[in-house]
Amino acid sequence: MSLHEHSVRIEPHGRTLRVPATQSVLEAALAAGLNLPHSCKSGHCSSCRARLRAGEIRYPAGRPVGLTADEERDGYVLLCQARAQSDLVVQARLIAGVADVEIKTLPCRIAQFAPLAPDVMQLLLRLPAVEPLRFQAGQYLDVLLEDGRRRSFSIASPPHDSALIELHVRRVSGGGFTERLFGAGAAPLAVGSLLRVEGPIGQFTYRDGAQPALLVAGGTGFAPLKSMLRQALETGSRRRLHLYWGARHAADVYQEALLLEWTRHHPQFSFTAVLSEATAAEAAHHRSGWVHEAVLADHPELGGHEVYAAGPPAMIEAIRSAFPRHGLAPERLHFDSFDYAPDSARRQPVILDGPS
Repeated sequence: MSLHEHSVRIEPHGRTLRVPATQSVLEAALAAGLNLPHSCKSGHCSSCRARLRAGEIRYPAGRPVGLTADEERDGYVLLCQARAQSDLVVQARLIAGVADVEIKTLPCRIAQFAPLAPDVMQLLLRLPAVEPLRFQAGQYLDVLLEDGRRRSFSIASPPHDSALIELHVRRVSGGGFTERLFGAGAAPLAVGSLLRVEGPIGQFTYRDGAQPALLVAGGTGFAPLKSMLRQALETGSRRRLHLYWGARHAADVYQEALLLEWTRHHPQFSFTAVLSEATAAEAAHHRSGWVHEAVLADHPELGGHEVYAAGPPAMIEAIRSAFPRHGLAPERLHFDSFDYAPDSARRQPVILDGPS
């Protein structure tokens, strides 16, 4: 073992990893195909919280905001930020249903792409016929770039219709991958271009049930919720579903026509767009304000609901703070928080714009 690596034992999975001192424990686990609980990967959401049974860790920027001082004293750590300073034993949460799903690295080709909005592209990927990608609605994959960089995108297509994998890609100024997809840069991407992807990743997954479900999207956080909605609506579920989509302007609700069509064909489904920067003309046809506040205005008592939320950290933190005070049980709140980051070697889903 290198002097700059440490042995990290992950329980209850029974896996031992060799982790460089400069790499987070979560990142090393994902790279080894171990799909540990996580979400934002920036230390905000606490989804990757685990108990440190033995050893010492450090945080590059101090204790993360998603970990309280009391939790730290009780031996808890956030694996997305923790760097091993010695050999470790870590007790992680075991998520039924996704922990044993194999994370694969696969080649794929761009089958087609089409603009959904001026700064959002729908990308359809064709995987090898002999090597399908088995995933659950709500999970994401990484597009592997040159020099070890990667970009993470939620899968917008449902598991039962996976011949083409649908992604929603927002253009990022200066982002090499997205600029190439939008036709800029020295080597623009085109239909037939070869890519490599790694997945499925993530524990944000849909579970059918009898309780009505509220789905809350911020920006392109709509992508994983589209996968969930298609799974429910196209496989015969009669569950009542209401999607709230928060965005800045009407153009950012880029598949509104599709959603309105769903409301006509599926009486159990309803949809509300909420615009945070609505013009006077937009406000005449859409709700204005913050999307989580619109949910609470319509549903001041959440005790009989389940909530799935995907979007930027500010939206997710507002939901995690406010919704339990309105009766939502913690185990019925499922969320995925996406921090923005440019192309990098770190796994960070960057599928959204700013406040929604």
